[in-house]
Amino acid sequence: MTLLPLLGPALLILTGLALIGRPVPRASRWLRLPEWVSLASLVGFAVTTVGLVLNGPATSALIGGSGVGLSVRVDPVSMVMGLLVSFMGWAVTRFAATYTDGETGQSAFMGRLCLALAAVLALVSAGNLVQLVIAWVAIGAVVNRLLLFYPDRPAARRAARKKSLTGLASSAAVLVAAACLAAAYRTTDIATILSASHAAQPVAVFVAAALLALGAALKSALAPSHGWLTEVMEAPTPVSALLHAGIVNAGGFLLIRFADVLLTSPGAMAALVILGGFSAALGGAVMLTQPAVKTALAWSTLAQMGFMVMQCGLGLFSMALLHIVAHSFYKAHAFLGAGGAVEAAVANRRPGPVAVPGMADIGRSLALSLALFAVAGSLVGIWHEAPQALALGLIVVMGLAYLVAQGLAGAAPRGLTLRLMPMAAGAALSYVLAQAAMAAITHGTLPMPPAPGPLEWLLLGLALGSFALIALAQLTFPLWAGHPAVAGLRVHLMNGLYLNAVFDRWTGGWERKGRA
Repeated sequence: MTLLPLLGPALLILTGLALIGRPVPRASRWLRLPEWVSLASLVGFAVTTVGLVLNGPATSALIGGSGVGLSVRVDPVSMVMGLLVSFMGWAVTRFAATYTDGETGQSAFMGRLCLALAAVLALVSAGNLVQLVIAWVAIGAVVNRLLLFYPDRPAARRAARKKSLTGLASSAAVLVAAACLAAAYRTTDIATILSASHAAQPVAVFVAAALLALGAALKSALAPSHGWLTEVMEAPTPVSALLHAGIVNAGGFLLIRFADVLLTSPGAMAALVILGGFSAALGGAVMLTQPAVKTALAWSTLAQMGFMVMQCGLGLFSMALLHIVAHSFYKAHAFLGAGGAVEAAVANRRPGPVAVPGMADIGRSLALSLALFAVAGSLVGIWHEAPQALALGLIVVMGLAYLVAQGLAGAAPRGLTLRLMPMAAGAALSYVLAQAAMAAITHGTLPMPPAPGPLEWLLLGLALGSFALIALAQLTFPLWAGHPAVAGLRVHLMNGLYLNAVFDRWTGGWERKGRA
């Protein structure tokens, strides 16, 4: 039963190699095989989840020897991620079969999608370090091929080059981290390493924690290595959906899987908070200035990945896992439905907010959002949570205030106000209920947030202050949008504060582009 999750990756690999090795005719039934194999993987993880509920966490026997081979870690983290990736894979491959109909390389494209899904599933279910590292490297290799579906496009080549550079650095960091953990604990079994990290913490473990944080940040395309993520629009939409809804989440999964190891290094945790918070702020601000819907979604992904990494840095690993699930569903739907959203926006011809709130409206919206969150939190006992969780709740309140402010604006139609208030209340209640549910699911698997010390309190204050300024700027933007200084700032934000250009020059990307 514990080896059942390996069935999906095995079938996906066979299907992928078959489609790449022998292209099939257009509209062939074979092109529908990836979606059925993904569905079979989903069933396999569902059955294994039932076994987890009945029998508890376990690691399968190793298929191999001397710590090298295949094994499956069956626990809430691997099952949640396996169910998520399998479902996303089913949706994306089903969409891709129609989307790429008529393309010359359709069969190879579908095959590589299968290989990418197989690598991610092998990663999230890995019970040993060797399997995890191989899957981590394989994800990067297959994604590079997917990004070059249109190899004649310079933008696609540039994005693939940058992805290769960051991917190689990420793989090297994870490989060395795995070697450090294996040497420190004399085993490659992940469950044994996590258990032993509570008692013994050799110097190699601190090095491994720092390298795991680095590898995850590079894989999740955090600033300033985010350039390739915002330039993948040259690839087909299914690639964007799979990237933004699944593959970039691999960095977050790595941090969650090795949560016990990361907690041994306060420095690595602090770096995750700072880097994640900066990426979240940058992505959220730049997203609002992008005229193209897919580019805006890409910057949104940077913001979401940054926020998720910041959660890990604060020790809120169960919340980070919830964030991965919610973001994956939202972003896959957003990318696959981007065309319909553009058509709807053009048909309505009403861009921008329906009503512009004044300062008094903003004050009332913040107070009402805080009250809604307080009531919802009281229903599930959120006030007994760690200070980090309460701080995160306040950040959610700031985001909720934008929705409430639209309904409280003086010029807002009464019908809009009546609709937005229940939506805001529902959002607050859904957040605290989902948070409580994920905490219950992962109880005993993921560590609790550590008691904050002086450094943690400083980082919490910095995070709250930064997000408060961003929320205030977002709420009041329509009031001072016509100021000349704002127009200049908008130009800088549209260009992502030029961090991508700096990264291009640092890696020599522009020079290579000129020679291509």
